[in-house]
Amino acid sequence: MSASFKPDVFVGGRRVVSALALLATILLPGTAALAESPISKQTSDDRARGRRLFEGQCARCHGMDGAGGTGPGLNRSVLGRAPDDQALFSVIKEGIRSTEMPAAWQMIDREIWQVAGYVRSLGRTAQVRLPGEPELGKRLYETKGQCATCHIVRGRGGSLGPDLTEIGARRGAGHLRSMLLNPGSSKARDSSGYISFLVMRVVTQDGREVRGIRINEDTFTLQLRDADNRVYSFRKDDLKELSRESGASLMPSYQTVFSPAEIDDLIAYLASLRGER
Repeated sequence: MSASFKPDVFVGGRRVVSALALLATILLPGTAALAESPISKQTSDDRARGRRLFEGQCARCHGMDGAGGTGPGLNRSVLGRAPDDQALFSVIKEGIRSTEMPAAWQMIDREIWQVAGYVRSLGRTAQVRLPGEPELGKRLYETKGQCATCHIVRGRGGSLGPDLTEIGARRGAGHLRSMLLNPGSSKARDSSGYISFLVMRVVTQDGREVRGIRINEDTFTLQLRDADNRVYSFRKDDLKELSRESGASLMPSYQTVFSPAEIDDLIAYLASLRGER
């Protein structure tokens, strides 16, 4: 911007910011924090207030600590209807049409932001010191465990299993251990309650059997991906058998693959994955 530019004009003795100056304030970095979420500026008092409001207004449907109830669980880092903080604020304030999620008419904007800040905190676990060594775990992940065959970390790896780039921020050490030793022990659900990575088995009319992870399903069709990453599409009317294996997983147990010390190392590595690039 040239030195001769005069951003302000005076009308009736009062200074008025020109439209060009206002546009520059919005677009130039470091001038106005319009892109910065109010959550980043919240204090411990704001977070405590947000928790109390959540427990009083939201926990009836979403559960204490956001674990889920008649409404979906919110203790996850990615919320389908609220990919960013502004969207989360809007969902809380305005509700979701044609659902049981009401508008927050009883809260002012500051209180809504406090609740939003608390909801965001539910998706991040505390980072604690674990007995294993993350660097040793990283080598086990890449070599002996062959984990990258099915999982992505920071954009690298296979897509058969969930992305692990920020698994340490979303899951505690106990859950990670359970997933390594007993992979089918629990199933993650998205914000609508849809079970992710559900294993299904189908048998066609000619006796062919396919077992894989559900990619998509509706009333009439089903798409699966098997352990070799092959994709199948079926019409349900053409199937002889269809079953859902809710307690199963295509991921093998690592109980006999790794020693107890190696399990600790792998957990320490996974717990260190918190989304940082």
